[in-house]
Amino acid sequence: MDGGIPQLFWQNDWPADKPDVTRAMQAFYEKTPFPNYDDFDSAEALRLKARRGVFAKLLDEQIRHGSSILEVGCGTGQMSNFLGMTWGRNVIGADGCLHSLQLAENFRRENEIKGTRFLQMNLFRPVFPAESFDFVICNGVLHHTSDPYLGFQSIGKLVKRGGFILIGLYNKYSRLATDFRRWMFRVSGDRMQFLDPQIRDRAANRGRKDAWFLDQYKNPHESKHTIGEVQGWFKENGFEFMNSIPKAQGESFAADEKLFEPHAPGTALNHFLVQAGETLVGGRDGGFFIMIGKRL
Repeated sequence: MDGGIPQLFWQNDWPADKPDVTRAMQAFYEKTPFPNYDDFDSAEALRLKARRGVFAKLLDEQIRHGSSILEVGCGTGQMSNFLGMTWGRNVIGADGCLHSLQLAENFRRENEIKGTRFLQMNLFRPVFPAESFDFVICNGVLHHTSDPYLGFQSIGKLVKRGGFILIGLYNKYSRLATDFRRWMFRVSGDRMQFLDPQIRDRAANRGRKDAWFLDQYKNPHESKHTIGEVQGWFKENGFEFMNSIPKAQGESFAADEKLFEPHAPGTALNHFLVQAGETLVGGRDGGFFIMIGKRL
């Protein structure tokens, strides 16, 4: 136990010839926790900022009362703390980085958020029994592991029958804009950071911009995936595709979108056009996409 955070992290017990970036990723995020709380003075400020984002707002509105939620790779715990502010939820934020968890726990305590708890855990070696949670959220994590599909299988087992999994990954195509900027930064000695729209945002403070830059462009490991690939993960592991951001068929994402109701999975052509379109607009949010599945 460290600062009220249970330390339940065990390293992977993999064959010597299987690559493992776990230690490298832990070391990176211990130095550069992401995101930070610099802009948030209170729980109410966090709530207001989160609800300005359509996805977080819909998630908060549509997760049913009494749900158990696990956020795997919660980082500094902003999503876990936000969801835990609503009465009647049991939210657990788990991460491999103790520094990030300490920031999350400090904010939780200072703002008396009673619905959330944090612990240190390796997603490849979860400490919970199978089918423990109504919702498992894993945003921006699996693509920083050595085996994203194995990681998905590991955390997918924690979802109850009829429960939901939400996976956020870098896209193979819309991430190309970030790859180009990364190359430009490297050859210019990091002197062209204005190319990134997040860094050009005048509303963001310097600390937040620096954290974004390091996470996006100096990360020691990442992989890239596609809508069709993750739909395949769902089928192979007993999940039904529900929805995605961007939408798998390319239609607009509605302000009152139903996240947890089934939507058409789209065709390979749909997927190509959607992902190519995201590339053309510069890979918004770092070329990130979200997939939602329901366990059958």
